[in-house]
Amino acid sequence: MTAGVDRHELRQIIAGLSEGVILVEPDQTIAYANEAALAMHGAESLDEIGATIDAYRARFALRYRNNRTPESYPIERVVAGERFHDVVVEVTRTDRPDVGFVHSLRSLVATDRDGKPSCLALILKDVSDQFEAEERFERTFNANPAPAVITRLSDLRHVKVNAGFLEMTGHTRDAVIGRSVYEVDVLANARNRELAISRLNEGGTIPQMEARLALPDGASRFVIVAGQPIEMGDEPCMLFTFADLELRRKAETALRQSEERFAKAFRLTPVPTLLARAEDFQVTSVNESFGRVFGLSEDRIVGRSPAEVGLWVSEEQRRHVEAGLARAGYVLGVEVCLQHENGARLDCLVSAERVTISDAEFVLMVLQDITERKHTERELFDAIETVMADTSWFSRGLIEKLANLRRPGRTTPDPEVPDLTLRERQILNLICTGLDDDGIARKLGLSRNTVRNHGAALYRKLGVHRRTEVILWGREHGFPLQASSS
Repeated sequence: MTAGVDRHELRQIIAGLSEGVILVEPDQTIAYANEAALAMHGAESLDEIGATIDAYRARFALRYRNNRTPESYPIERVVAGERFHDVVVEVTRTDRPDVGFVHSLRSLVATDRDGKPSCLALILKDVSDQFEAEERFERTFNANPAPAVITRLSDLRHVKVNAGFLEMTGHTRDAVIGRSVYEVDVLANARNRELAISRLNEGGTIPQMEARLALPDGASRFVIVAGQPIEMGDEPCMLFTFADLELRRKAETALRQSEERFAKAFRLTPVPTLLARAEDFQVTSVNESFGRVFGLSEDRIVGRSPAEVGLWVSEEQRRHVEAGLARAGYVLGVEVCLQHENGARLDCLVSAERVTISDAEFVLMVLQDITERKHTERELFDAIETVMADTSWFSRGLIEKLANLRRPGRTTPDPEVPDLTLRERQILNLICTGLDDDGIARKLGLSRNTVRNHGAALYRKLGVHRRTEVILWGREHGFPLQASSS
């Protein structure tokens, strides 16, 4: 373009273009800029851009996307007759650093018939919005803790990797970027690898599947991998995302080992034990000791509740145990009566607790057979009652010990006994000292029949039927009194 030549028609043509156009002269003067070019520099007139290339350099700072400052500005390369396209630069006004743009540039060098430049133009396209979106994606991609890799589909090479993937695998960024999908194999040992490779070559979505990635140290890591097609700067790519299965596999292994230990202990414990669903008490498992004690084999009780197979003798006791479980989540050492398959009744101690197994609620119930112990206790108590039928042979201390043995744990005295007459109190006190009816009659100066009549009234008020029970009741309520009426 020759200085001074009227380019009125050319300017009319480029004035309405959406692309920015800056016309320059071989002598490095800036001849013209259309409205789009002015707007892409935050300028309102050509004077704000600069009359020369030197003035342009002073007013605008340029930087390539790799943060390198160009030695020669693209506008200088146009004057030099260089042809280029898709050169992306960040442009910032030196007088207003807060005003910046991203330009995609190409040169237009037209020559006359003699081969001399007749038109030198810098064509600008504002791609600020595109690169702002890419920067947001870049920040999000890098900050996302979920491991991810982006692979270019044209050559199947990795172009981006985030910190999550590097931390999970132990790879360095340089060991991933630029490597092919087969060198750093993100689909290694995939459960449906053929499908994944086919979708990758087609640029289609790769569904979630388990894979086992090879690590730099020679180990491997179980993951779930999926692929989603995306575009980066008009370049078709595949976004691979990963979910680390290592922690889940370790947890599953620990859970399986724990359940195996539980199952072994459950089978081998010598105390009858059953496992039932918490919601309806349907039995899911019983140990060998249960079948040995109650005569019910596993196939006869599994799938049914203890009540359905007739294990409970007392509905009241069953409701009491189940209510305790619902209220507190456990019951400890509750005495109940259960039934053997042949109809024999067994005294048992029931302890049960709600437990969670594989996210399901169960009741673990331990049934300790104490029939022999209860039988021995009953024989002992019968012997004590027989001995205490005639208390005149024993000292007061021995009577108290026998009474405590019969009903241990109730020692709080309560001398204020309601509804007893003075005479009934006297007789109660003397019975507790060990006197028989004749001794009481002599002590109180009464006939034997009168003592018997008062004794009958006393029995009725205390709700007892035998003399030993009177003595036990008296011991529990502080009789004999130290200062008794005689």
